[in-house]
Amino acid sequence: MQDILELPKFSARDLSNVENDLDALLLESTDRVAELARTEHPDWSNFIYELDLVSDKIQRFFSPIRHLNSVMNGSEVRAVYNACLPKLSGWFTDLGQNRDLYEKMGQLKDSEIFAQLDGGQQKSIDDQLLGFRLGGVALEGEEKNRFKELSLELSNLGTRFQENILDSTSAWHKTVKSASDLAGFPQSSLEGARLTAQEHGEEGYRLTLDFPSFHAVMTFADDRELRREVYTGYMTRATSHTPDNTDSADNKPGWDNSSNIEKIIAFRTEKAKLLGFANYAEYSVASKMVDSPQQVIDFIENLAARSKPSAAADYQQLCTFAKDDYGVDPLCAWDIAYYSNKLKKKLFDFSEEDLKPYFPADVAVPGLFKVTGRLFGLQISEIKDADVWHEDVSVYQIKDANGIMRGAFYMDNYARSEKRGGAWMDVCVGRMKKKHGTQLPVAYLTCNLTPPVGDEPALLTHNELTTLFHEFGHGLHHMLTMVDHASVAGISGVEWDAVELPSQFLENWCWERESLDLVSAHYQTGEKLPQALLEKARAAKNFQSGMTTVRQLEFALFDMRLHLSTENPDAAAVHELLNSVRHEVAVYPVPEFVRFQNSFAHIFAGGYAAGYFSYKWAEVLSSDAFSRFEEEGIFNEKTGGDFLHAILERGGTQKALELFVEFRGREPQIDALLRHNGLAA
Repeated sequence: MQDILELPKFSARDLSNVENDLDALLLESTDRVAELARTEHPDWSNFIYELDLVSDKIQRFFSPIRHLNSVMNGSEVRAVYNACLPKLSGWFTDLGQNRDLYEKMGQLKDSEIFAQLDGGQQKSIDDQLLGFRLGGVALEGEEKNRFKELSLELSNLGTRFQENILDSTSAWHKTVKSASDLAGFPQSSLEGARLTAQEHGEEGYRLTLDFPSFHAVMTFADDRELRREVYTGYMTRATSHTPDNTDSADNKPGWDNSSNIEKIIAFRTEKAKLLGFANYAEYSVASKMVDSPQQVIDFIENLAARSKPSAAADYQQLCTFAKDDYGVDPLCAWDIAYYSNKLKKKLFDFSEEDLKPYFPADVAVPGLFKVTGRLFGLQISEIKDADVWHEDVSVYQIKDANGIMRGAFYMDNYARSEKRGGAWMDVCVGRMKKKHGTQLPVAYLTCNLTPPVGDEPALLTHNELTTLFHEFGHGLHHMLTMVDHASVAGISGVEWDAVELPSQFLENWCWERESLDLVSAHYQTGEKLPQALLEKARAAKNFQSGMTTVRQLEFALFDMRLHLSTENPDAAAVHELLNSVRHEVAVYPVPEFVRFQNSFAHIFAGGYAAGYFSYKWAEVLSSDAFSRFEEEGIFNEKTGGDFLHAILERGGTQKALELFVEFRGREPQIDALLRHNGLAA
């Protein structure tokens, strides 16, 4: 028996053959599932393991295509992905509705064999039985067919939703001729805009809606009209709605996600009702830590009540500052980031730009590896000459303290065209013990950080550094698992509202002196982050934390209330719901033309539908988990080992709350979250 590390061969993949190869694989898989459904005496090895092999083979085949569709979304990749997606969706829906498989699994659950299985195997079976029930296995006839139709259409709608965001983001640009038009810009952002223009055969400075460019304009551009223009472009992506209610050249009606939102909500509600749930929110929480949608609402409203007074004070302070120091009254939405940066500079003599020279990517990335090496005894090294999809991509392997290979990961860090926005971890290969050895996990880690400018290294903001740590936390959860059963290894089988625990947990090391010394070095002098500058950053850490918190709660409350609907709201009603949530939770006005919901991919094209609250829910867990390190030392070897063994290695073999209690010695408390966010009374 040996460990198996198998990486996809991206350069060898012939996109023209993918659809035919998938057809053959799905036909072969269908035949194999039919054989397994006839298993007379199902046990783990002859039934569950064999089913896992089928799913694993499909996952390994399609994960590179799915990933390329996100990071190299050219017309050929998109066409292949869109041709394959309905076939995959249909196949997995059929699998979830296979009554024979469900009955065989129930037979195993009720047999004497079940009691002899380990806890992870038992939970895997329980999870899969729940998955069958949520997949419509009990439906018959027309209802069964309708459930499958809805699942297929929702899969397609999610893809179109994401494509519309990408296309409308890519279509917008503005080129200005003179650096004086970008007064206030840091030199690195100015040079980035110049090089972007040069890449497109233009003279001057090209602005886009990719986040690094958008962020630079909103935070630093002195030209208020320019900020308004860029803000309007960003906040009306994937919609034909503009301030004057006319179609714009950059937002074609075909990219408008309004009708997609209407269909997604209607189809989700119908799916939930077919299974006997009152609404999609009830369906969603059936597989989560929380007990009910009302528990989520109570959690959000309680946190909002604690946060809103602080948020209101934050906003009033900002308004007073802008009026008194700059004569700007009232503030507009495109003024918030700009004057917030100036206020932070005045209060703390600190700006995000002050930190960037100390976080060159060629120091921060190896430094991240050193931090996690000290925490968990890891050895991370680059795999040279690996087959990748873009020159920016690097591949690394992870070994544990005993030199044993644990997995590998791809890092694709920088923003570029044809790459969807945001940051995420995705599964390339999952861990699974096979007959000839253990298949080791492989992850895709993707960010949209500010790319290098010219011959200079990429300089990261502290927020970008935090994003890097966040996604690596997800990656460690996937790669460090020691679970051999595919359906509960890594992040598989982990309740969705707990999956952000390791990622948000790791962010805390972006604020500690010991760890910052490992990730910082001035790109010109090599100097570590000065203590005086760190103290300023810490003092400013919770600057406007009230406003930041209620913004997240606004998204979470909108998401949950939207999915609590038992009706089918149209686009106007969805917009009105968001406005009502803002009226309840937010502290500053948002222009009527803003259509944030049209680019809210987390809930309409990702896995966070009726689950966006997970970020705050898991932050309670992550803050409380980190508080033990605060008590015992941020690089305490035993504490790091306990987190590794109780959380990262155990995957979904037990309920997340049980694993948290094992690590922390008690159930989670909200105190650490409030303290870390400066909201504690």
